[in-house]
Amino acid sequence: MNLAIRDVRYKLGRFLLTAVGLGLLLMIVMGMGGIYEGIVADATLLVDELDADLWIVQRNTRGPFAELSRVPSNVEDRARAVPGVADARRFVTHTIQREHRDRPLRMAIVGLAWPVDRGEWLPIIAGRSLAQGHYEIVADQTLGLAVGDRIELGKDEYRIVGITRNMLSSGGDGLAFMTIADSQAVQFDAVGEATRLERAGRRGRAQQSDIGLTQPGLLERADLPASGIPVLGPPMVSAVLVRLTPGTDVESVRSTMNGWPDVTVYTADEQRDLLLRGPVDRARRQIGLFRVLLVAISAIVMSLILYTMTLDKLHDIALLKLMGAKDRMILGLVLQEAFLLGGIAYVLAFFLGERVYPFFPRRVIITNDMLMWLSFAVAVLCVAGSSLGIWKAMRVQPNEVLA
Repeated sequence: MNLAIRDVRYKLGRFLLTAVGLGLLLMIVMGMGGIYEGIVADATLLVDELDADLWIVQRNTRGPFAELSRVPSNVEDRARAVPGVADARRFVTHTIQREHRDRPLRMAIVGLAWPVDRGEWLPIIAGRSLAQGHYEIVADQTLGLAVGDRIELGKDEYRIVGITRNMLSSGGDGLAFMTIADSQAVQFDAVGEATRLERAGRRGRAQQSDIGLTQPGLLERADLPASGIPVLGPPMVSAVLVRLTPGTDVESVRSTMNGWPDVTVYTADEQRDLLLRGPVDRARRQIGLFRVLLVAISAIVMSLILYTMTLDKLHDIALLKLMGAKDRMILGLVLQEAFLLGGIAYVLAFFLGERVYPFFPRRVIITNDMLMWLSFAVAVLCVAGSSLGIWKAMRVQPNEVLA
């Protein structure tokens, strides 16, 4: 005869309600851990997926994710000329927010080095990768767009040709992939009046300079588009990604590039560390603190629950002692109920979380290591939480049954 099972069956309704409440609390603990893992995964997603050995960014910056970075596009050609470099490609990223179908649409745009990079490496679940150099977008499903949708960005209209899954920025915004030319057109788009004023400003500055006075024909060039003026360079990019040939010494290539006065070079591991210690550091620490607090609250709640359950059985425990029950039987009664309560709560937390977490605004990643850690934590909580009830049960005297 198992006393714990008989006691649970006697008060089944209250026991199950208690297990459900504790299971919801454990689900939040599990969810906090999953959000923590999701933040880390989202922050390092592009660094891992782009698979670059070196990141060339603006001098003395921590870009392109931790802060703004601007490098000349010709750095790509310079990088290709370095011995040991197998491939170099430009990289552009920036975040925009627009109105689409009367709702705000916030996305992190990533420019792909067309035609070398068409986005075949993306986890596309619908549609296809980029097939032409302009006016196509591969968007993440969290943006709420569908294949065939059209969205106006700047002065052009773009068509959604593919949908990806779990491609998010460090801030949780869905990623939208287009060619670098299109991403720069969106990034540096200006209204017509701003363009007209800029050209008038150029003409005014030229008129006030010596060269404008001696060569009046140059004033006409001030009205040309920026791309048509030789002294104005092409739009800058966020970074240049470098892939090395197998067997090449990374530090040797890096030291060569670090000799260039306008750039700083990071390895993929350093870029990942910059992300984790920069944009997402506070969020990671805050989630970690909430996780610790929830574990402590769970321990307190379980202790109070088990202590209350023990108080309800004081008369029965006294009767058992009067009948000659050993202390280990009373100890087993309390511990078995504690582990049964923790086990049911753990199972409920897992299955409820599997159905609830997909609706969270941030990605929740539950790993096997996390499940093992939580099961060990629940076991410790069961032992620690039942200690107060065990202490009370051990102090019950057999003659209290007559009270």
